[in-house]
Amino acid sequence: MDRIDGMRIFMRVAELGSFAAVARQMDVARSVITRQIAALEASVGVRLIARSTRNLSLTAAGAAYLERCREILKLLEAAEADLAGERQEPRGLIRLSVPLSFGLRHLAPLLLDFTVTYPDVNTEIDFTDRRVKLIEEGLELAIRVSVRLDPLDVARRIGSSALVAIASPAYLARHGEPTHPGQLAGHECLLYLPVQQEGWPFLVDGVMANFPVRGRLHANNGDALLEATIRGLGISVQPTFIAAAALEAGSVRQILSGYPMPALGIYALLPDHRYVPQRVRILIDYLAERIGEHPYWEAASSGGRLPRGATDA
Repeated sequence: MDRIDGMRIFMRVAELGSFAAVARQMDVARSVITRQIAALEASVGVRLIARSTRNLSLTAAGAAYLERCREILKLLEAAEADLAGERQEPRGLIRLSVPLSFGLRHLAPLLLDFTVTYPDVNTEIDFTDRRVKLIEEGLELAIRVSVRLDPLDVARRIGSSALVAIASPAYLARHGEPTHPGQLAGHECLLYLPVQQEGWPFLVDGVMANFPVRGRLHANNGDALLEATIRGLGISVQPTFIAAAALEAGSVRQILSGYPMPALGIYALLPDHRYVPQRVRILIDYLAERIGEHPYWEAASSGGRLPRGATDA
C-alpha cells in the first residue's frame, strides 16, 4: 500500500468517524478501507484507531499521527500544485454550497462570470439554505450568511449585508407603524425559520436584545417572506440583499430605523485548516472583491448610504 494513500484514508476515517462512511464516499467496499487502515498500522507499528462495536476513536498515538499527516499532506499538495502550474492557470473542479436566495440573486451572476474568466475551472453548485457538512459531503467551499459563526468554523469574511425590519405601506396604513421594538408583539410578524424563533434583535439604549414576535406565517426562505410582506401580510426582517429592490421601488418601507440591528456577515467556509487549492483561493478572492463590506445592493436601496439600523454584530 502507498503510504501517502494510507495517510489520506486514515485522515478521512478520523474526520468521518466511520469506515463505512469513507467507503461510501470513495465508492469502495468497507473491507477495502479496513484493510488499508490495518496495513497502515502494521507499517507504523502502532495501533492508530480504537475499534468498538459502536464507534471508532483515535488512540493517543493516532491523534498525534493525525496532526503529522495533516502537515505532510499539506506540504505535498502545495508542491503538487506548484508542479502542475496551478498557480499560473487554475484548473479542476470546485464543489461549493451557496444559500438559496443570496445565491440566485447575487452569487449566480458572479459564479458565471468566474467560469468565463477561468475556463479550466469547473464548478458544481448546490443552492440550499441547509447548513451543509463540508467534509462529509465532499465540498471544498460553502458561502454562509450569518450574524455569527461557530467557533470551530474555518472561514474568511468576504462581505456583509445590513438587516432591516420592513412592512408594506398598505399594512402600515391598516395597523399603524411601531415606534419601538417592544410594540412588535402586537403586530403580525413573518418569521424566518429556524433563526428568528427567539425574537428579533435590536439595539436599544446601548444593549442588543431580542424582542418577542408572533405571527401566522413562518418560512425558511427570505424571498417567500418578502412576497408576503409586499402583499401586506405582516412585518418581516430581511437582509438588504433580498429587500433592496422592494425598498427602492417603494413596495416596502423600512421601519424602526432608529434601533440598529446586527449586520449579517457573508463568509466563505472551508472544510478545515489543510492546504486550500489555488482555484478555491482565487474564487474566494474573486467573490470578496466583488461583494465586500459595502455591497452594491445597499447603495441601491439607500441612495448610496448603508440603511439605518445596520450595525456590525
